[in-house]
Amino acid sequence: MSQYTKPDPTELARTLTPEQFHVTQQCGTGEPLFASVHKFDSGTGWPSFTRPIADNVTEHRDTSHGMVRVEVRSKHGDSHLGHVFPDGPRTEGGLRYCINSASLRFVPADRLEAEGYGAYAGLFGATAKTDRAVAVVAGGCFWGMEEIIREIPGVLDTDVGYTGGWLENPRYDDTHDSKSGHAEAVRITYDPSVLSFETFLHDWFFRMHDPTTLNRQGNDVGTQYRSAIFVATDEERAVAERVIARVNASGKWKRPVATTIEPLGTWWSAESYHQDYLRKHPNGYTCHWMRD
Repeated sequence: MSQYTKPDPTELARTLTPEQFHVTQQCGTGEPLFASVHKFDSGTGWPSFTRPIADNVTEHRDTSHGMVRVEVRSKHGDSHLGHVFPDGPRTEGGLRYCINSASLRFVPADRLEAEGYGAYAGLFGATAKTDRAVAVVAGGCFWGMEEIIREIPGVLDTDVGYTGGWLENPRYDDTHDSKSGHAEAVRITYDPSVLSFETFLHDWFFRMHDPTTLNRQGNDVGTQYRSAIFVATDEERAVAERVIARVNASGKWKRPVATTIEPLGTWWSAESYHQDYLRKHPNGYTCHWMRD
């Protein structure tokens, strides 16, 4: 094979499309960055999102224009995307990723597979379906729980966050020492035609953590690490009560189940660095595994 010689920029500009040239030669981004399911109307006129779609966005201190801001750039292409501000929807984590539309290329949901983004198709399939459902549970550190839950057949999306407390817009430090009353929890969007709420609780939730340790999971101690099922309906409460009775009667645990059943209240998404934590840090701490 003869040695390859890269053409000069003029030749590349002639043979590549403008987008190809921008991505390959000018560090333009071709990474999956944001999803329309996380988009909201901020009233600013800029495309605004509550979170990135994946770990493809980095944050940098920006002191230009006589102010201090947090710039966001694409992780691999190192392209400027926009800025992130702490004035987003409080129920979705409180962040507003204010993005320059020139840095984005919209890919319709029905084109994701064809354009190499098939891994994200399920997220948009959940939006289109009318038979999706949501469950919220807590059982210790949400890092380990999310890592197991995301692989369950029928699970469409996961989000880690805080619920069950009294403080508005809690952050991670607020949950410690019962300061806010919140539990570290996981909100699961799932397809009930594939996975039922009862099956999820019995076959997965009560096996991925020890439900008999009060306000504790492994080395993590405090009410934020309690075992809890947050229910939105009387039917969900009945299912949770039925499963707890079955687990207690099974004899698989030496102590009685300490899992609480609590009404589902306001959901607060955790900070972005907690989302998909064990995918970003494969050797990170976890005390969760599937028991027999």
